[in-house]
Amino acid sequence: MKTSKKIVLALIIILTIVFSFSAIKGLDLGFTKLKPISEKMDLGLDLAGGVDVVLEAQTKEKDESLRKKMEQAKTIIRERIDSLGVSEPNIALEGNKRIRVEIAGVEDTQQAIELIGKTALLEFKNPEGEVVVTGKNIKESAVSYHKDPTTNIDTPVVTLEFDKEGAQKFKEETARLANLPEGQDRTIAIILDGALISKPSVNTEISDGKAIIEGNFTVESATELSNLISGGALPVELKEVQSSVIGPTLGLEALDKSILAGAIGLIIIVILLLVLYRLFGLVADLCLVIYILLTFNILAAIGVKLTLPGIAALILSIGMAVDANIIIFERIREEVSNGRTVRTAVESGFKRAITAVIDSNITTFIAGAVLYFFGTGSIKGFGVTLMIGILVSMFTAVVISKFIIKAVVETKMGTSKKIFKAER
Repeated sequence: MKTSKKIVLALIIILTIVFSFSAIKGLDLGFTKLKPISEKMDLGLDLAGGVDVVLEAQTKEKDESLRKKMEQAKTIIRERIDSLGVSEPNIALEGNKRIRVEIAGVEDTQQAIELIGKTALLEFKNPEGEVVVTGKNIKESAVSYHKDPTTNIDTPVVTLEFDKEGAQKFKEETARLANLPEGQDRTIAIILDGALISKPSVNTEISDGKAIIEGNFTVESATELSNLISGGALPVELKEVQSSVIGPTLGLEALDKSILAGAIGLIIIVILLLVLYRLFGLVADLCLVIYILLTFNILAAIGVKLTLPGIAALILSIGMAVDANIIIFERIREEVSNGRTVRTAVESGFKRAITAVIDSNITTFIAGAVLYFFGTGSIKGFGVTLMIGILVSMFTAVVISKFIIKAVVETKMGTSKKIFKAER
């Protein structure tokens, strides 16, 4: 075996051992600390406990008008939950009229339920703190484009239109602020549920009930502000139709049992691979450990919450990873049985197996994608975990497994046909 391949193979084995240990216990390397997987992964609602609430719109509106209002309501709810200090709640539209809110790890579940269900309060206040208009005076808020006189470039702005009462009040207040001497505060604070969301300055009297909020907006930030303002105008009444509080004790017990079941299954798989494929079974076990490490670290890095359906998806993707190695090894075994040397059998076996491996993984990936894009809540989590697992599975089978097997067969032990049972 070439020296370079020996070095790379040795590094792969050493790093796998080091990261396996750190995944379980953590590791302090002096210049950095490797946290155990249990500290990297965030737990979902069913494991960490929390609140699950379903809200339904009390309206007979349909189609695009209702969809826009539901999106505005969703934005408002997210702003409220963020005030709890909860990271990454799951807020999803269900059908045309419902919003499901899942908040994991909240300490005061009653506060969370009250916060989700309360009516939004939008206020426009002058520099003295007096309320000029409220959300009920907003007829419409939208994103538009305004040509910057300095750069002559169209930039996003937020447009407001007030009702008759609001237009009159806003006219009087903007006239007063616009006539203030230079240096005095001319701003109007826009406050939603007690939180400041914007503070534009008044440059001139607004007499027609139509205002423009300018600033260094992107399309996304302008849309978000517009949704918040529109939401404060109470676009649709939401009624709580279902709520449940999940205690963390039940979730942690389920997590422990799931980990135990997964560990038992993994040990059985490792033993079977060793018995059936001998040296190549050891290679498969090494690739399986690498696959598990990569998958968990990717999930932790992108912030995927670990849920019971997610654990099920992980176990399924582990099965797919093992299946890929079995297909490859069976093709190599067939080539050895036909009289080829191990080296030529490995090359030919990979070529014959790779199509079946890719086809089976792609079909499963498509199923995961459908669940992610069309599912909600835990179904969506199952889909994204499955997709990530499948992608890592193909990488370990096609790249890592192939490299390690080719490196092994270049050793004296690796060229012996005894590493396979040619006949069963």
